[in-house]
Amino acid sequence: MKGSSASHLFSRFASTMSELSGRPVTFSLAVGLVFLWAVTGPIFGFSETWQLVINTATTIVTFLMVFVLQNSQNRDGRALQAKIDELILTSQAQNKFIGIEKLDEEALQEVCEAHAEGVDSVEEILTEEILAEEILSEENAGPTPPR
Repeated sequence: MKGSSASHLFSRFASTMSELSGRPVTFSLAVGLVFLWAVTGPIFGFSETWQLVINTATTIVTFLMVFVLQNSQNRDGRALQAKIDELILTSQAQNKFIGIEKLDEEALQEVCEAHAEGVDSVEEILTEEILAEEILSEENAGPTPPR
């Protein structure tokens, strides 16, 4: 339960930070801090330490924000995909599109191109991909034990 609690706390933190970092006031605050740093340049004689302050601060913030924003983006993507899957399942749309986000880049590009052209070959592409995955999983599993 500890792992899920920590995960939940991080998700809440990531959502909050993502929300706050996208606001205009946050951008204005960042610009203000950079301006303040630049104005203090003559006071500190544009020293290496003065330069190191902004370099270190921006590096640390950027490094940490990558993980926070990626967490938010991953959750948003999964939630959106679940909603789209639900719409497909409850509508007259064809269920063959469920799960295509798990295809590799090349197969997904083929599906998109076929769909854009209005061709009915999307099903063929998906069937080929599923068969290829089944063959690979059988090869990786090794010989099947006798029944």
